[in-house]
Amino acid sequence: MSAKRSRIMYIEDKSGGLVGPACIGRVLLSKSARSVHYGGRTFTKVAGYKYNHVDTETGAHFWISGPKARGGDSLYGTANITIDDDVREEYWTEIRGAPGCVGIKSFKG
Repeated sequence: MSAKRSRIMYIEDKSGGLVGPACIGRVLLSKSARSVHYGGRTFTKVAGYKYNHVDTETGAHFWISGPKARGGDSLYGTANITIDDDVREEYWTEIRGAPGCVGIKSFKG
């Protein structure tokens, strides 16, 4: 079995259009980083137009990337982004450098 590592990532559902529901959460990456596992789903990396992963079960399109320190993770502006509770403190303190925002559970980004 391939070794996996975890990482906080930005995950946006592109199956409904350019802007979709998005979250910040901890994913498991396969050793080759070609597969991402999150929320009971598996996503495979692809070269797509305005998406970079597909759900292996449904074929739905997703944009999955490392979160940016300055925010602005959405490709097209104003996605509503929720932050999973288990990563919220680490996201705001270590990635964004904004420990005063730890209580914020969602934002437009």
